[in-house]
Order: sequence, then C-alpha cells, then structure tokens
Amino acid sequence: MSKKIIVDVQYDQTRVALLEDNELVELYMEGEESQGIVGNIYRGKVENVLPGMQAAFVDIGLEKNAFLYVGDISTDKSIFEFSGEQGTTVNDARAMSIKDLISRGQEITVQVLKEPIGTKGARVTTQITLPGRYLVLMPTVNYIGVSRRIEDETERKRLKEIVERLKPQNMGIIVRTAALGKEEEDFIQDIDFLCRLWAKIQGKEWKGKVPRVLYEDEDIIYRTIRDFYAPDIGKIIINSKEEYERTLEFADVLFPGLNQKVKLYDNSVGVFEYYNIESKIEKAIQKKVWLRNGGYLIIDQTEALTVIDVNTGKFVGSRNLEDTVLKTNLEAAQEIAHQIRLRDIGGIIIIDFIDMSEEASKDKVLEILRSALKKDRTKTNVLGFTGLGLVEMTRKKVRSRLASKLLKPCPYCHGTGRVYSESMVVAKIEKELESISKHSNTWGVVVEVHPSVARLWMEDEGKNMDILEKTLSCKVYIKENNAFHVEESIIHPLIGQQDAEKFFLEHKKA
Repeated sequence: MSKKIIVDVQYDQTRVALLEDNELVELYMEGEESQGIVGNIYRGKVENVLPGMQAAFVDIGLEKNAFLYVGDISTDKSIFEFSGEQGTTVNDARAMSIKDLISRGQEITVQVLKEPIGTKGARVTTQITLPGRYLVLMPTVNYIGVSRRIEDETERKRLKEIVERLKPQNMGIIVRTAALGKEEEDFIQDIDFLCRLWAKIQGKEWKGKVPRVLYEDEDIIYRTIRDFYAPDIGKIIINSKEEYERTLEFADVLFPGLNQKVKLYDNSVGVFEYYNIESKIEKAIQKKVWLRNGGYLIIDQTEALTVIDVNTGKFVGSRNLEDTVLKTNLEAAQEIAHQIRLRDIGGIIIIDFIDMSEEASKDKVLEILRSALKKDRTKTNVLGFTGLGLVEMTRKKVRSRLASKLLKPCPYCHGTGRVYSESMVVAKIEKELESISKHSNTWGVVVEVHPSVARLWMEDEGKNMDILEKTLSCKVYIKENNAFHVEESIIHPLIGQQDAEKFFLEHKKA
C-alpha cells in the first residue's frame, strides 16, 4: 500500500492529509482559532465536585470547565499498592467516592483526553501520558503495555522484556507501533528524553497563577510525523519552504533516514488541489456517499449517535437477490470503515445493512468491516448484528468530527436539514398580515419575498390575492427579491396611496 502525508501550509491554517493508495483517509487542521489541545497538560483548580456523578469540573483556563471522571484520577502510590497489572489504579479509584479523592478549590494537574465537543467541555485525566518516538511514558502509573497493532506474540513478548529492564521505577511505559523490530538502544534515548520532560513539567507545577498551561504538545506537522510515520510512508510533501526546512531538522532526529522522504512542493497549483484532496474533502461532508458498484450510503449524525443506511441504488446485480445484496453490503462495509475514519465519527454507530437471509453472509460482512477498521488508529468495537438486523459498534471520541470543523449550523433550518415549503411561508405571512390589519389602520402593505414564494402566491391569475385583499380590507403588493432565502420576508406598511407611490418610486431608482 502506497502512503503519503501531504501538508498544506497557509498563513492562517495548516492542513495535513494522510493518503493511502491516493485515497484520503485522515485529515487534520490547525489554525489560530482551532488549536488542538489533546495532550496539553494544565495546572487547574477544582470548581465543583459532584458525588452523584462521580465527577468534578476543573477550571483549566478554557471557555468551559473541563470534566474529570473518578476513573481518570490517578490515586496516590502511598495509599495503593501497584502490582504492575493493568487497571489497578482505575479500579481502586472507582471504588471510592470522588469527594474522598479531591475537593473544591484544590489545585490539580490534568491532561486533556478529549477536546471540547459541542456544549461539553474538555475531558481531562490526572493519569499523564507523554508520547515519544517509540514509547509513551506514564509517570503516574506503574504499568507496561504494548500497542494492540503489534499482533505477533513473540515480538510483543520481546519488546515487553526490553522495556521491563529500562522502565523507571514507579512509572509506566506503553510500547508504540513504531517500536516494531527496534532494539534496546533505540529506546534508551526516548526514555531519557521523556523523563527529563516530566521533571521539567513537575518543576512548573508550583510556580505561577492557576489555571495555566504546563505543557503544550508540539504543532500539527511534528505530531503527525511522530504519530503516523512508519516505514510504509513513501513521501511527506510540504508546500512551505520554511516548514520543509524545519521538518528536515527534526525528521532525522525522530527517525534516521526519514529526511530522504521529505519533499518540497513548488507548483502554482495548490498542493491539495494537485492531489485531488479538495474534491475529496467536499465529498467527506456530504450526507450521501456513492459506492463504486452503484449502491450508496446515507450518513446521519447526531451528537451521540450516528446512523448509516446502506442502499442498492443503481446496482441490480447479475445472479440473484442474495448475491446482489451481499456484494453491496461487502463494498459498503469497506466504505463505512473509510468514512468513519475520514469523518472522525465517534460514539455509538448503528449500521443498517441491506437485509441478508443467510448467516454466512452476515459473518462475511462483519469480517470485512472488522478487517477494514484495523487501519484506524482510534479504538473501535464492533458488537455484531442485533435482533433487528442492525450492526452496533462504537468508536472512541477524541476530537470534534470533521463536519463540525468545516460546517456550521444552518441559520434557517437549525440543523433539521429542512426548510419551510413555499405554501407554508405564504400561510405564515398571511397570518401576520391578518394581525397587522386588526391592530392598525394601514392602507396597504408591500410584502418582499423570494421569487418562488411570489409565484405561488400569484397563481390562478392572482385570484388568491384578490380574496386576501378583501379579507384584510387593504391593498397587498408583492415584491420579488432574488437575494432572499425562501423563508425570508419583509412587510412594509403603507399609510396611504401616496406612501405606496413613494415606496415604489424609491425602490425603482434603487
């Protein structure tokens, strides 16, 4: 599989795209108004403790207070004995009431797990993690873990044995996927750097006002290379000479030999446009996604739940119904995994595949879906088919979805995806006119509306308008405005005929 990292640097925003076989699979953006904060460490103050929710709200200097769940609190090593087994600290913390662990007004060091999403503040933890090239240091827990993407048990055992020899006392280590095949000397520098970084952060904890930032993760280009780079990355293409030269400086330190793959893009055509990324971004925010065989997906998203519906569309198959349905569902499973990853969809996901009568067909679809999801770095869990024939799955929420970064709520439909029909707009205006005629001595009105509303209103040679004028006992003039939204209207009251003549004269000049 051919992989590329494409970096588009603009004066106010940096975008990073990951391509696999020239297909856009992940997109990240960062600008002055959209700085990523996942991984940042803050010294905050506990604003409120809610025992009923086993959670607390912590002021870390952001617009909304951060949310700290009891299971994300690392308990003091002097109270709890660590055996080196995963989850010891979390289980002990959950068994206690949060009011016995922290109190209102207390200063606390936390790290952001999830960015603020919608109306919710950031989710934070006291269990700090510091990522390096091959390892992640966890200074507040005593645990060794190996990335689930390293599947070979012999290699997992070998890496764990190396890390056990190097692990600092009373600290934890996670072996990253990039450590595959590496030797002990490759990890020594990582551990030394991360331990010095943690000591530096600890030195800042008691100095300065609260809330404040103790540590900010590196910029988007550095993070992308650190977190994504693997030997199968063929090229890293950057359109900024300044960022290209800076990347060369740290690339060789991060991964020796990497700088040979870093290329400067110098072309009059935009780098995203050249690699057809702009058009792919447009498709990534559409509700309807076409499959290659003529079928399609409908993706509906709410804050907590995403529903994906699979349809045969134009695909009619060539053998029988079961074969047609299976082929559509298999291709849909691949595309669904791709869309979930690209759109950064998190939370509960319900997939309505086309009904299949054979259990073997259902098993094939689940197998393809799970296999395709293995490419996703974010944790997913496919639960299987429910009694209603729907597939349930979950995906960890870390950042806002792609659509929320590129789109804003429609000021007309308020998120419903629908607007009033022309007949409904006419009915609403007529009710408003009735109210005006009852409470004032207006001689007439000019109603300014969208052309499609005006055409509907004037159907049947204006007979409906004649009836309206008799009902209201006043003149009604319709004025079309091409700039209006279909729901938009303005009513201009007219005191007398002279007022009407003046209105039309002024608007004719305009």
